[in-house]
Amino acid sequence: MKRLEGKVAVITGSGRGIGKGIALEFAKEGCNVVISDYKGSNEGKSAVEDMKSMGVGSIFVKADVSKEKDVRNLVRQAVKKFGKLDIFVNNAGILVSGTALQLTEKDWDRQMAVNLKGVFFGTKYAVEQMKKQGRGGRIINISSIAGIVGFPGISAYCASKGGVTEFTREAALDHAKDGITVNAINPGVIVTDMTKGMLNDRPTKRNLMKNTPVGRFGQPADIGNAAVFLASDKSSFITGHNLVVDGGWTAR
Repeated sequence: MKRLEGKVAVITGSGRGIGKGIALEFAKEGCNVVISDYKGSNEGKSAVEDMKSMGVGSIFVKADVSKEKDVRNLVRQAVKKFGKLDIFVNNAGILVSGTALQLTEKDWDRQMAVNLKGVFFGTKYAVEQMKKQGRGGRIINISSIAGIVGFPGISAYCASKGGVTEFTREAALDHAKDGITVNAINPGVIVTDMTKGMLNDRPTKRNLMKNTPVGRFGQPADIGNAAVFLASDKSSFITGHNLVVDGGWTAR
């Protein structure tokens, strides 16, 4: 029996990168997947075809997670297609570089709108649907090790991910009685389009590798595998937890 057989999951920001990595691992475990991105990208539609080729149901829903109406509609479309919602993964995120002195108010607000407000909206409407169903559910937030330790030059990003880390704990307490677990994954350096610029710079790449004890950078599938566990029945006694998947970075 596959670990997520017959389940329905919504994954925000899943046209590529970590989100798609999670979607692929979910599909391998028999989960129907709603792919979502902020624009009607070819990547998102291609991801749907990848899911279907693995024998599961999948649709694409355009959604900007910083807009409440979009997230509300995302959940509605998932339920309209599949009749239920079992898992919601708040993955969509952006990285706005800059120190407190360098950032503008617009920069700060944009970072928080996607990375933090988007998680709030996703949790709100996922919980609403899961409570209506009365069978519990799983919410997984993608935070970062930047929500645990500081990184120079990305103050808004660190603040947003720190918010996700703590929001996860609080939401877990609010909804445990409903059978809904709320956990987060805190990735280290994962090879995606978001990290491409850093990894293309040789001195930066060397420094990042030096701080990753296992001697390699993570792949989207590494986060996908962690997400499968948190979405499965095997994690039913785990809630309010931030699962660090960083190759040993924060253990130093």
